[in-house]
Amino acid sequence: MKRYDSYKDSGVKWLGEIPSHWECVKLKYYVSSSRKKANDASTKYIGLENVESFTGRWIETDGEYDKEQAIECNPYDVLFGKLRPYLAKAMIVKEKAACSSEFIVFTNVPCPKYFQYVLLSKVFINTVDASTYGAKMPRADIGYILNLPFAFPKANEQNTIANYLDAATSKIDAAIAQQQKMIDLLNERKQIIINNAVTKGLDPNVKMKPSGVDWIGEIPEHWKLMQYRHLFFNLDKLRMPITADQRSRNNPQYDYYGASGVIDKIDFYNVDDKVLLIGEDGANLLLRNLPLIYKAEGKFWVNNHAHILKPIRDDYDFMAYVMEAADYTLFITGSAQPKLSQANLNSVKLPIPPLREQMAIVDCLSKRTAKIDNAINQSEKQISLLQERKQIIINDVVTGKVEVV
Repeated sequence: MKRYDSYKDSGVKWLGEIPSHWECVKLKYYVSSSRKKANDASTKYIGLENVESFTGRWIETDGEYDKEQAIECNPYDVLFGKLRPYLAKAMIVKEKAACSSEFIVFTNVPCPKYFQYVLLSKVFINTVDASTYGAKMPRADIGYILNLPFAFPKANEQNTIANYLDAATSKIDAAIAQQQKMIDLLNERKQIIINNAVTKGLDPNVKMKPSGVDWIGEIPEHWKLMQYRHLFFNLDKLRMPITADQRSRNNPQYDYYGASGVIDKIDFYNVDDKVLLIGEDGANLLLRNLPLIYKAEGKFWVNNHAHILKPIRDDYDFMAYVMEAADYTLFITGSAQPKLSQANLNSVKLPIPPLREQMAIVDCLSKRTAKIDNAINQSEKQISLLQERKQIIINDVVTGKVEVV
């Protein structure tokens, strides 16, 4: 591809030279930003964890909706994740929604698609990432970002560049999707191996008996079928919600857990133990596109969106496997906001082998799934390389290093 006919110094070290007819301006003069709180509890919610890196694809879920912190966003607004900006989460909003306060909401965007590519460019991501504060949960400052200069062509050229990049990156996105499909298949295969082991055991010749539970089927005759209430100490009395405004940043060393795992680092902890967490609410209870069970050990904080469970006598790792394998559909209430109450959770039945057999199953699974985990890691590396390639293409075009018109 050729370069533009003439260039000029942008005056910005990390931008370098830009096409002579482009203008270098601070972002606050190109777009606006909004921090208007969302006030419609029925609107769809965009969580940071539900926006795909580098593509901006939204994996729609109801998510956890913190009314005190959620921000209103509208069609054609552009969101950018300020938490761990290297994850490159930039999304164009399609309909009115509420979004996580971990997003910067850009409004009045002249060309949303072009601006999304600017936010995904390597030079922009690297510059923002270098400015973050907080070692374990690095965040970018909105004021810093709005004062960043960037080079912009005229509106018609922005549209032309956006259309070019749509075409140029579509093949890369297709290759990434293929690798992700492979990861999904490998994870499915892994889960089948796990499910079979925790419901049928390791001896193919063992005598079986019906469990009376659809997702379990038959179990070894010497196994027991037990309810949660008899398997775990429930420590829900320890959990407590805490708003983002109340999360001090003096020494954020403790994990802050919600229904979808760690969502922040804070200064305090309300649990000091080795426990298993299971989401209490949210669409993931039904969709299961994220893990439902999380291992948590040491000191950490759990909000009121996750149940805290400690095995009474069984193997910790085996219980994590069998809990994740379980089908909770019949015990979930609510459609707009699915919920798994403590009372209903207590009634869920799990297949339980003797303790020594539990430990043997855990040992076997760690060995049998190792090759699958290795294959998953290889696909994830390929995705990283493809994403890097995509960023380079975007970067060269939106900084004017190559001409596409």
